[in-house]
Amino acid sequence: MPITKSAKKALRQNIKRRAKNRRAKENLKNLVKKVRSFAAEKKTKEAKELLPQVYKTLDKAAKTGLIKKNAAARKKSRIAKLINVKVQSPNVKSNPND
Repeated sequence: MPITKSAKKALRQNIKRRAKNRRAKENLKNLVKKVRSFAAEKKTKEAKELLPQVYKTLDKAAKTGLIKKNAAARKKSRIAKLINVKVQSPNVKSNPND
């Protein structure tokens, strides 16, 4: 346990920041899961409607340091690719590791 006044304050700040980051990360994961499930169910219209929200969340997560910039770019690219593949040829199976 912290002893000094500044260490106690730092602990309080850390707890608040950790909770905020966990909520943001969970929200991000849920959005990505939702888009992937729409793509898997061939509901491309719904997936495309969610795409701007996913992009916004990913960009904000990268900006605030929740995830790295290249990780956000990679996730955006893979989601867009997944949706476009489903639109062009619905019989093609996507890579489950993406």
